[in-house]
Amino acid sequence: MDLALTTEQHEVRALAARFVDREIAPHAARWDRDSSIDRSVVRRLGELGFLGLTIPEEYGGSGGDHFAYCLVTEELGRGDSAVRGVLSVSLGLVAKSVAAWGSEEHKRRWLPGLCSGELLGCFGLTEPGTGSDAANLTTRARREGGDWLLDGTKMFITNGTWADVVLLFARSGEPADGHRGITAFLVPTDTPGLHRREIHGKLGLRGQATAELVLEGVRVPDSARIAPEGKGFSVAMSALAKGRMSVAAGCVGIAQASLDAAVSYAGEREQFGRPIAAHQLVQELISDIAVDTEAARMLTWRVADLIDRGQPFAKESSVAKLFASEAAVRASNNALQVYGGYGYTDEFPVGKLVRDARVMTLYEGTSQIHKLLIGRALTDVSAF
Repeated sequence: MDLALTTEQHEVRALAARFVDREIAPHAARWDRDSSIDRSVVRRLGELGFLGLTIPEEYGGSGGDHFAYCLVTEELGRGDSAVRGVLSVSLGLVAKSVAAWGSEEHKRRWLPGLCSGELLGCFGLTEPGTGSDAANLTTRARREGGDWLLDGTKMFITNGTWADVVLLFARSGEPADGHRGITAFLVPTDTPGLHRREIHGKLGLRGQATAELVLEGVRVPDSARIAPEGKGFSVAMSALAKGRMSVAAGCVGIAQASLDAAVSYAGEREQFGRPIAAHQLVQELISDIAVDTEAARMLTWRVADLIDRGQPFAKESSVAKLFASEAAVRASNNALQVYGGYGYTDEFPVGKLVRDARVMTLYEGTSQIHKLLIGRALTDVSAF
């Protein structure tokens, strides 16, 4: 496995880094305080081609491979993980699913706008009572003539109040059917009966719109169905398998931002007559951050490499997401320790990094779920 970056990948990484340094990082603290990023940044992501990575050019995408996508999400995570989340969901979970599972009509209707940033997508899987147990969702889809009627509630939906389309998962079969009774739909958010409420008071990722979606008799035609009836769970799991790489890459970005902040502050802050970087225990904190960052990066790059080569990657994706999310928590916490009391204020960036890192161990599979997935892959035995 050769993980040396190509000339094109170096250029994509450098472009993303410049964009983050100029247009995201300087505003991240304000967006966090205001609980809303500037929506114009979404259009800029589209103009630069980032929202179209891996999507064929014939549908408005910018092509490229998953390694380039991984590099971009890492840089966005370094600048502001709330922005990274907007891209990871709209492109990584929705647009990629449309490209993989959608009809020609779906691709022509939705992909150009999603790739340009004119439209945003959200991923309607999680419910108030079904997070990790996604196969037991309760949102219902029942046929009425040539249409479907959708009823239920979705919770913690990233981009929920901003999105123009929901990739929605609903139970079209009986509860006993389990994951085989789930069907996926592309539902425009202006459809009558679809209500959205933004969730406030979050610990981290405050800048992105996280919402509750309530569906009351939402009527969609059968043409809104994506993939065969009863195959919705396969759509969701295939999206999340690659989505875990995106989350892991964002976690590498958080860890890198923690390292950058810790090294900079340790060189400037003086205690006992010399910079705190001269103290061995501060160097230990910094070295721990560096090791976690590099290890998480290599695990994540390996997943991108496997995807691009068409190799199995599900276990490796879980390994990367598990390690990188926990590493981001450790790295940001160690960076805060380097800052001491000042790290506890929002004058400096590390407090936000700590808060943003913490949710990474919870969504797109909790750390505990990924341990089960890894264990099952290695032993071929399901744990309960």
